[in-house]
Amino acid sequence: MSRDDALAAAAMCGRWQEAALDEPTRALCRHALRLTRDPAAIGEADRAALRDAGFDDRAVLDLTLVVAYFAFVNRLASGLGVQLEE
Repeated sequence: MSRDDALAAAAMCGRWQEAALDEPTRALCRHALRLTRDPAAIGEADRAALRDAGFDDRAVLDLTLVVAYFAFVNRLASGLGVQLEE
């Protein structure tokens, strides 16, 4: 969506830390990674870090919903053996 090819390449390769991102976007990426890898560990401090980066409660809800949705869809596709089209 940003039309930044370098950012897209870094994100696709899991190297978002190397991309030129502003602090709110870095906070969002850190949260998404933590939520994906260890959802049970998410607590109020994680949500506070997002608020400190400028996200309001609605934005925290929205980004959590997006991360959770992608986790769900990816697990569903993997579980069913869905293959990408060429």
